[in-house]
Amino acid sequence: MRTSFLKATMGFGLMALAADQISAQQAVCAPREIVLHRLQDGYGETRQAIGLGANNSFVEWFASEAGSWTLTMTFPDGSTCILAAGQAFENIAQTAPAPGDPA
Repeated sequence: MRTSFLKATMGFGLMALAADQISAQQAVCAPREIVLHRLQDGYGETRQAIGLGANNSFVEWFASEAGSWTLTMTFPDGSTCILAAGQAFENIAQTAPAPGDPA
């Protein structure tokens, strides 16, 4: 349970940082159904993680077995924006350090 919480916390923290970058660059946005269809059919990506963002939006991380990944944010109006995308996605299982371990 602790491991899952740690992974979720770290993942959502990274997602929040990426979501903050949306204002610094032009995002690609479309209705949610179109974005999900493109990610699934065009890249073979499926949802790997999800988290609640600001203003009732939610952030999702999609990835494929081939290693491509996409980070999206969906807003209450149904629009979904691609925040970031890349290659070499790897799902890792990290464990929390033992109490008192400085690692």
